[in-house]
Amino acid sequence: MEINAALRKKISELQSIQRPNGSWDFCFEGPLMTDCLLITTWRTLNLKDEALIQKLVVRIAEKQQPNGYWKLYDDQEEGSLDATIQAYNALLFSGQYKQSDERMKKAEAYILAKGGLKRAHFMTKFMLALYGQYRWPLFLYFPMPMLVLPTYAPFNVYEFSNYARIHFVPMMVCANKKFTITSKWTPDLSYLNKKGREMDRFQETEYARSPIRTVLQSLKQLASVPYHIHQQGYQIAERFMLERLEPNGTLYSYASCSFYMIYALLALGYEKKSPVITRLLSGIKSLFYYDKTTIHLQNSPSTVWDTALLSYALQEAGVLAEEPMIKKATTYLLWKQQKEYGDWKVHSPNTAPGGWGFSDVNTRVPDVDDTTVAMRAIHRRALYSPPFRDAWQKGMNWLLAMQNDDGGWASFEKGANSKWLKLIPLDNAEDAIIDESSADLTGRALEMLGKHGGFTSKHPSVKRAITWLLQNQEKDGSWYGRWGVCYVYGTWAVVTGLRAVGVPATHPSLQKAMTWLLAKQRDNGGWGESCRSCEVKRFVPLAFSTPSQTAWAIDTLLVMEQEKEEHVTKGIRYLMKENYSSKEWEYPTGIGLPRQFYTYYHSYNYIFPLLALGHYQQKYNM
Repeated sequence: MEINAALRKKISELQSIQRPNGSWDFCFEGPLMTDCLLITTWRTLNLKDEALIQKLVVRIAEKQQPNGYWKLYDDQEEGSLDATIQAYNALLFSGQYKQSDERMKKAEAYILAKGGLKRAHFMTKFMLALYGQYRWPLFLYFPMPMLVLPTYAPFNVYEFSNYARIHFVPMMVCANKKFTITSKWTPDLSYLNKKGREMDRFQETEYARSPIRTVLQSLKQLASVPYHIHQQGYQIAERFMLERLEPNGTLYSYASCSFYMIYALLALGYEKKSPVITRLLSGIKSLFYYDKTTIHLQNSPSTVWDTALLSYALQEAGVLAEEPMIKKATTYLLWKQQKEYGDWKVHSPNTAPGGWGFSDVNTRVPDVDDTTVAMRAIHRRALYSPPFRDAWQKGMNWLLAMQNDDGGWASFEKGANSKWLKLIPLDNAEDAIIDESSADLTGRALEMLGKHGGFTSKHPSVKRAITWLLQNQEKDGSWYGRWGVCYVYGTWAVVTGLRAVGVPATHPSLQKAMTWLLAKQRDNGGWGESCRSCEVKRFVPLAFSTPSQTAWAIDTLLVMEQEKEEHVTKGIRYLMKENYSSKEWEYPTGIGLPRQFYTYYHSYNYIFPLLALGHYQQKYNM
């Protein structure tokens, strides 16, 4: 198939599935965690929805591997202990499986072989403790005065990342009150607790000798303040959560922290049928994605992200901004620009709203990546339409205000990057607790500023960002991507960003990146990188290519090379394949949290191949 025909086919398909309001509705598929949480929560609260639970049970059971475990990605050879515990518990909670069933016995053997419940991630243990299936550690106490501290004080809650903050507040309430709730459905998992002393990470000698000792001593001082200050902390936690409910009833538009908030409110004395808990439950159900083959509780729908990326990719592939498909999509994006102040204002108090968020129901949590891609999408209409021009300028002001002092951009806000927090001995602390500058966000911000904003390397903000990126290049020439898998993703974002603001292709750092990228191309012309890369912090190849990762690589090469090279041609041929294997098509190429949360964006195999093919056509006048 020639490239023009391939583009026409992709454009026609996207046009046929665009929704009347201009958006596109693709599944944002994460791990089974959210599906499991729905089953355990519905059973714990004795909610009636047997048809829904049955569908989720079937989905969870189908994903179990022959040797008993569940895994997070295809090449995860030894499975995932946390995914297996969550799935095993949900199936027992459902009442449709018993411990004596063959598949459950296999899962049980796997869990015990991996060390039992005590080896699980602390987020898994947290949920088990809520159900009385795992003992709350006696030492575990989060000082509530943290919520009372002014924002300029150390240890205040706004030093945590946006994502950690909204989960930790309800967790603090539940953990401090040692809250548990059971029902007739709650299974006894005591047989999954292997004998032996349970590791207490806060008391281990290695931590007592490390820099974390200073942090823990400060936290102990907070814990010793008067009782009424702790009680005030609970009131602030309650108000903090209630003030951040979205119009659809969810907390911050995330299913995970909405579940946590339900239990926190119960711990604070709310009734199960109280209006706010009813709203939360309804909001959680509104996050479901249904089609002929999929039922999944999305942690947060990706509607704004997908629509912005698709409308931009379509325009790069030759669809005019005045055509109905683009006009509807960009008008939808205009409606979704956020007008409310969010937590980002704490570190940027003099900045007006103007960013975009990830999901259709998100009104107060903008992020840098969604903002830059929405601005790409509306740029052509902003050239001649006053409402779009105004939206563009507000977005630009907000984006520039979010640049960190080190020169890079983080995901949600500036200044939530106190590196000492990474010393807290919690699983994934280095990945989730703070929102520090990342190469992919910084590179993509530069790409938008240079290509669509006319910024060059002489602009002060750009100059600082370039310096940060060059200082944070990996020794092998790649860059690490925080939100995509992984080094291919980061390298694509940075190289296209640096080229857009005028860094020459001959620059040694870019040449080193090219050498690295070309060495990773597979014989079939594509690229494939494992989710394991972000776990071991080095490139791990897949045994197959994926369309999205191949598109990122090709897009990178197109901004670096003038001549049409054979390695680009081979990659383009891979992107024009008519049929992909399920492994290639469904492999998760998005990251939420290494080792815990990987995402298969159902939109990505449409978006990024279209973008790369469009850029290829532009460059070589096909």
